[in-house]
Amino acid sequence: MKTSYLAGIALVLVAVGCGGGDASGPKAKHADGSAVKTGSGSSVSQAAANKFKAALDAMAGHDKANDWNEAACTSTAKMFLDAASEQGDKFAEATYNAGLAYQRCKKDSDAKNYFSQTLQKDPKFHQARMQLALYKFAEGGERDYDGAISELRQAAITDAQFKNVEALVHLGMMYMKRNNSSGDNDGANDLARAKKYAQSALAVDDGFMPAFNLLALIYLEAAKQKVGRTSGRRVATNAGKEKKVDTQALELAALVCSQAIRKNPGYASVHNTAGMINVELGNLNSAVQSFNTARKLDPSFYEAQMNFAAVNMQFRGFQQAEEAYRAALKMRPSDYDAHLGLALALRGQINDSNFDKMLAASAAEIDAAKKAAPDRAETYYNEAILTQEYKAKSGGKDSEKVLNDAKNLFGQFVNKAGSAPEFADAVKRSKERMGEIDQVIAFNKQTEAERKATAADKKTQEAEKEAQGDEGEGAAPEKKEEKKP
Repeated sequence: MKTSYLAGIALVLVAVGCGGGDASGPKAKHADGSAVKTGSGSSVSQAAANKFKAALDAMAGHDKANDWNEAACTSTAKMFLDAASEQGDKFAEATYNAGLAYQRCKKDSDAKNYFSQTLQKDPKFHQARMQLALYKFAEGGERDYDGAISELRQAAITDAQFKNVEALVHLGMMYMKRNNSSGDNDGANDLARAKKYAQSALAVDDGFMPAFNLLALIYLEAAKQKVGRTSGRRVATNAGKEKKVDTQALELAALVCSQAIRKNPGYASVHNTAGMINVELGNLNSAVQSFNTARKLDPSFYEAQMNFAAVNMQFRGFQQAEEAYRAALKMRPSDYDAHLGLALALRGQINDSNFDKMLAASAAEIDAAKKAAPDRAETYYNEAILTQEYKAKSGGKDSEKVLNDAKNLFGQFVNKAGSAPEFADAVKRSKERMGEIDQVIAFNKQTEAERKATAADKKTQEAEKEAQGDEGEGAAPEKKEEKKP
């Protein structure tokens, strides 16, 4: 699920109206004559309210045009900070939105700075606490689930009193990812707790699409857990190779997706989730369509690009997979899975007319994958396949060396794979291929020896014939026995 920062703005507007602080000057008023106040209850000067509204309009304009760049982020943030300054820097909502503006163009250091300032001004500003919790979780390698859950619970439950739907969804997502089986007052396990908070978000806003998407993912995860499977990443890379989930167990997840799509067909994440459900159901054509819709709605949606590529690989749609893997690499240039996937998509397109070019391109992507994650076992297996099946065929007099290189790579894969169950089949095939390589090398040596023996025999025969010819030329004519009458 992707973070919805637009939702963050909407929450600010609902909570704020516009403005905050105790600066002197005329106070802004609503149409009914009541004073406009900040979320903390402070009145807003007309000047601050006007500047805040202008900044919001600028942000909405950039969102609509999708033309965010560093200059746009900086100028929009400055507009919000001017509004905050107008209120004597007591306008937490304006400071928070300055952080959102910087976040739009991934100036995360500046964004975090203003989120921190917001929380200092108003310790109960739950949107800022949520943002900082997510940053801290990401910077820690997405491992400290307990810490993130603690901060998000304070933001969503203690401070927002269940009114911040975005924080509720992030809290539910953290529970689903942690996947703890212990029970507490919130639920029997983490999956039950995740479901509770997804439903809580929908109770507040029945059109909040991230909550629909989370609920569908929870049902999908529950279906997998029933057959002893769990989802690490939400990418369908190994689709079709794992134990199948019972169809009935997926129907609820599919129903949630269909309801969400009817409400908002333009939300990319739910199409991606629908695609994963279709993969589990074996409806690969529908899965491809769902993933393609998701990536067209949001070309920067990494998971949708990877899923589209992975399923196309099963159809031998190598060109379509190549295009999607390249799109993923534009977003994540050092991504291991995208480099390895692209290597396989290029390998699948090798033919006589492009042999050298595609072979080199596939090898380069495998090298990039190896640099990205040197200890990943899959790289060595696929490099071994490329070496045995393609490089050895063009090896010429060096074919034996190339075959031995392939054998060594299979051996490295076996060592790195160890006893991991997901690699069991590949380990077995690797050992078989290592034996086949030994047989091919032995056969080639035998054939070469036979060729040499045949050539030696031919030379011997030719020498004998030549010797016989020389002897005949120098000999006296044969005497014929005289016949008597």
